[in-house]
Amino acid sequence: MNHQGSYNRPIEVADHVYWVGLDDQTTDFHCNPYLVVEGDQAVLIDAGSRPDFAVVMMKILQTGISPEQIVALIYQHPDPDLCGSMANMADICANPKLRILSEQDNNVFLSYYLEKDKRSLLTSLNESGFKFTFGGRSLQFFRTPYAHSSGSFVTYDARTRTLFTSDLFGSMSRHWELFVRLGESCHVCRDYDHCINQRSYCPLPDILEFHKTVMPSEKALRYAMNVISGLDCEILAPQHGSIFKDKKDIAFLIERLGALKGVGIDGWL
Repeated sequence: MNHQGSYNRPIEVADHVYWVGLDDQTTDFHCNPYLVVEGDQAVLIDAGSRPDFAVVMMKILQTGISPEQIVALIYQHPDPDLCGSMANMADICANPKLRILSEQDNNVFLSYYLEKDKRSLLTSLNESGFKFTFGGRSLQFFRTPYAHSSGSFVTYDARTRTLFTSDLFGSMSRHWELFVRLGESCHVCRDYDHCINQRSYCPLPDILEFHKTVMPSEKALRYAMNVISGLDCEILAPQHGSIFKDKKDIAFLIERLGALKGVGIDGWL
């Protein structure tokens, strides 16, 4: 699936789940914020950096959602590439029930993105029972510690079987497309320089290298894959890189990353 040329609009990833990011041709580090809509309420996941705020908000408005309809901002780890616009979002989403949801380990750092009078919006996943329900739709949270920060987690939408995976399954590449399908021949290939399908670009080396660089250890990555393998996922929606919608590709990526060697410190020792 190729949406090249239409990235200036929000793209529906699943039923009422929208990609509201941007295609920045100047970088190989693409960030993917997601908006989940249910009725007249919405949740924004990994909202993006401060420079991206205007584009992300424009695309939210293009879905028909106004800022005051957003009832929760979810941040799956505390890095500025997804949290930098938090203060802007907290100000413009003038909903009295607004909550900012993350792990307690993350909230220590997330508080520094906010003015002091807004810090009461921060809510830990423990307080929410690792679930957030809005408009009859429920999002569940699963810890993936040290993949890549101590408070990292993933968010699961049971309605669409979409897993918002934060850095997991992400990549850095100038050959970016929002949706990627690998295919069964890719599942057995290990010669990434000579594509059996004669494609000009193979996304797998960038995915594997990203995890070796960003994840701290093989053990942390393997634990995260074990958590995810227990979920019924039809869509993987990472914070960086491309979205995967083929169940065989998803199973392959979980297995491949779970067995990946040379990750983080294990690649140095």
